[in-house]
Amino acid sequence: MAIFITGATGFIGSYVVAGLLQRHADTRLSLLVRAKSQRDAERRLWKALQLHMGFDEFEAGLRDRCTLLLGDITEPKVGLDDDAWRSLAHTTDSVIHVAASLNRKSSKACYNVNLRGTLSVVKLAQQAHQHHGLRRFTDISTMAVAGVRVHDVVTEDRAIDWNRSDYDSYARTKKFAEHLICELLPDVSKLIFRPTTVLGDSRFPETTQFDMAMAFVWLAALPVLPFDEGWRMDIVPADYVGKAIVELHQRADNAHEAYNLSAGRASPAYRDILQALLDRGYGRPRRFVPSLGRPCETLAGLLMGTPRSWKVAYPASLMKVFFPYLLADTVYDNQRIVEALGEAPVPFTAYAYEYLRFAKEGGFRYPYRPWPSDARDG
Repeated sequence: MAIFITGATGFIGSYVVAGLLQRHADTRLSLLVRAKSQRDAERRLWKALQLHMGFDEFEAGLRDRCTLLLGDITEPKVGLDDDAWRSLAHTTDSVIHVAASLNRKSSKACYNVNLRGTLSVVKLAQQAHQHHGLRRFTDISTMAVAGVRVHDVVTEDRAIDWNRSDYDSYARTKKFAEHLICELLPDVSKLIFRPTTVLGDSRFPETTQFDMAMAFVWLAALPVLPFDEGWRMDIVPADYVGKAIVELHQRADNAHEAYNLSAGRASPAYRDILQALLDRGYGRPRRFVPSLGRPCETLAGLLMGTPRSWKVAYPASLMKVFFPYLLADTVYDNQRIVEALGEAPVPFTAYAYEYLRFAKEGGFRYPYRPWPSDARDG
């Protein structure tokens, strides 16, 4: 029996797969990968996992413990033929559903992946449960499901409020995906994880995800910061998120069904983040002018349409997406996960300088290593 995992080649998915391979030697993994061939799938997985391991370790895990399935959750039966679909359902012990579209500018992408795709994965879980009993269904959701919040502390039990407005299509579809899972898998043990803003890794500066890093660097270049210095930003490192998902998914019993993966009430204020960077010689002192928040958000929307040669359209589009969250001054209580793991996440202020330096000095690109045979052939 194996754990069926979607989104294995994504940022958070890579932490989940690496954690299972490195800390749970008795597990087998069935990984759904969008690829044209087995060769292409293997190379996509290596690109995702090289942040966490060397090629020899990767190759051993791939050979001995992983089955790569070529498919797409937006396709019927996740893109598998009838025999492969039936075999997957009959050999799946549990599901970790990570795949999602974070494309906040495309409602179509969010609805296709986050709703239609989740429904396909749930159908697989239903068939597995009917056949032999599914041990658990774990969904990687988001704290964006909590909707528009201002100056708030949100607990798991207060996160879903159907009368509250949503920030965007991503938040809305992920909220409905949670609802769909709970309604269609009533007799299956479930875990719902809601990460907040996931930035970097507290153990090393390298990252393969750069959108928020680019947004921070863009903000640091402004003459003033459009926030109140006391507003907090709930940021959690990816290594803590990955550990939480893996360890609780593998436990026989958990105290709760939903967990915020967050910095919670310990979230740093903007002045703390700025000071942590200044202490390491990054940037320079800035004035905080919160009244500029909404005008800056409007300006970002206007700059999105500027010519590419100006080199501001992409950073502006990032800021347009993230500004509502940056201005919210809202954090998400993390007492449940801290009690479950016995540890709190490393504060962003402890690793922000190394993270942002790596991102900026590398031109917001990760130096991917090629598949060794490709390197020899090249």
